[in-house]
Amino acid sequence: MSTLSNSSHRGTKAVRLTAGTVALGAATLGYAVGIERRRWTLRTAELPVLAPGTRPFTILHISDLHMLPGHLSKQRWVAALSELQPDLVVNTGDNLSHRTAVPSVLRALGSLLERPGVFIFGSNDYYAPKPKNPARYLMPRGKKKRIHGTQLPWRDLRAAFVEHGWSDLTHVRRTVDVGGRAVFAAGVDDPHLRRDRYSDIAGPADSAAVVRLGITHSPEPRVLDTFATDGYDLVLAGHTHGGQLRIPGYGALVTNCELDRTRARGASRWGADMWLHVSAGLGTSPYAPARFACPPEASLLTLVPRGSGTPDPRKPARRKTAKPVR
Repeated sequence: MSTLSNSSHRGTKAVRLTAGTVALGAATLGYAVGIERRRWTLRTAELPVLAPGTRPFTILHISDLHMLPGHLSKQRWVAALSELQPDLVVNTGDNLSHRTAVPSVLRALGSLLERPGVFIFGSNDYYAPKPKNPARYLMPRGKKKRIHGTQLPWRDLRAAFVEHGWSDLTHVRRTVDVGGRAVFAAGVDDPHLRRDRYSDIAGPADSAAVVRLGITHSPEPRVLDTFATDGYDLVLAGHTHGGQLRIPGYGALVTNCELDRTRARGASRWGADMWLHVSAGLGTSPYAPARFACPPEASLLTLVPRGSGTPDPRKPARRKTAKPVR
């Protein structure tokens, strides 16, 4: 009878443990899908990349909108970023998730399109997302077979951006006037799709410019190394979603590219003289609409003179979180 009682007790504990684990998992998933993915966040950071004595200026870094026409709260939140009045807007791609989303992207960017801006595109500007096994996200990159969806109207989006005065930096080197100051910028097409041709923009960056910016969607180390060799001060990228699912105290599980996971979001040094900023982005694939410990974000970067309080790249950037908008 005692043996039967102990066995029954162990069985009850096992059932309770299983039920508790299932409940915790369901609550975590509910939070990741229902709350965190709409916890719009403004991340701020100071990057010491300017020459001593240079007046600071600001960059609003927007990436990975993955816009659907029904993403109304995201559109309203992004539109309100115009109140920041950044000196320059940098868009590092993956704006679209649907063939009818171009008007939604333009509505979201709103009056930001009236400010100086530069852009490149990512894979989800060219191709719509497709349903995939979520486990593929955790597989080594070399074992993944790339699956493309239908083509998206990226040409329409490009035409609208250019019409508003933004510069397409796809395989282009260009000097952009930012409030009367010359910013030298260059970009490549999406390295994640192997569309990058750095040879088209190779060569030393303009040393006479106030700052030299490199733009890429996926922060592949082979591309970052070439920007660093050519003397760029700062490279801006997206694509990683910050890992999208992060473990507190550990960080991103994967980056979906060759970049190490410790650099999945935020600012870090790349080599001796260049900084890298990776945006965790504002969206997800519609087939994986979850974020955990990694809220959707845009970043306001203040470029300051070198030596003026150089930040510790291991220290998280400051962030301001907006309440979800229903």
